[in-house]
This record gives sequence, C-alpha cells and structure tokens, in this order.
Amino acid sequence: MNTTDTQLGTTIKHISAEQTYKVRQEVLRKGKPISSCYFQGDEDEGTFHLGIFSKEKILGVATFLKNKNDVFSESNQYQLRGMAILPQFQGSKLGKKLLFKAEDILGGNVLLWFNARESAQGFYSKYGYEVSGTAFEIEGIGRHFLMFKKIN
Repeated sequence: MNTTDTQLGTTIKHISAEQTYKVRQEVLRKGKPISSCYFQGDEDEGTFHLGIFSKEKILGVATFLKNKNDVFSESNQYQLRGMAILPQFQGSKLGKKLLFKAEDILGGNVLLWFNARESAQGFYSKYGYEVSGTAFEIEGIGRHFLMFKKIN
C-alpha cells in the first residue's frame, strides 16, 4: 500500500516497527535511548505502522495496535501509539494525512483510542476525536488525555 500526494510530494507506506524508532526518539523520547522507542505490541499480529515520506526521507510515523481499552464497550478497538512528525515538518498537515489514511485502512465499525499528550489534544479534537475522562500524568512524559473516535 502506497498513497502518494503529488501536490506535496509525500507518500504514505506501511513500514516496520524498527523504521519508526528514529522518529519516535527524536519527537517523543528526546534524550532517551533508542530502546525506549520500542512499544509492547509493535510486533503483534494486527499491528501496523505507517510512515509518511518525501522521496526516501521519512517525515513522520504512527503505529496502530489491535488493543482493547476497558473504558470502552466496543469489541473492535485499535490503539494509536507513537504518532510523531519531525519538528521541522509539524504544522504541514502530515499528521492529518497519516490519521486519515489509518482511518481508511481500519474501515468502519472500529473505535480508535489513544493517550494524547496535552500539547496534541487540540490537534486530535480538530479531526473529531473526543476526550474521555480527565487529564492524567504519564511519569517522565507528561500530562495526557484519553481520546477516542468511532470510525463508521
């Protein structure tokens, strides 16, 4: 699966978990070892990783794991983890493209949920994601919100 946006010269492709690590480290785990960029479930069946590229340069990544959160009653759930766009490309709608491509891949009748950093909550809200509950702290990372969207 490759999706190309000819106007901006970007392509979205399925990638390996390992291909996400450098971007995760730069954006989400700055100053921490590359080993902190491996997430439980990265290699599980049902998990997929997307990368957005300009030519051969990876600009952003996102991971989608088949994972149930007991807060929600839906049986078909996916969790978004490790969504990261390199700092110099943030604000270029690349995150939106990754999110919408994943929604297309997931199809209908699925709930997509994730723990959003406080700084990213507004981004996700713009695209129909809702907050569930109150803010909480993830040690060493910061304040987060549980967010979700039913994809029909």
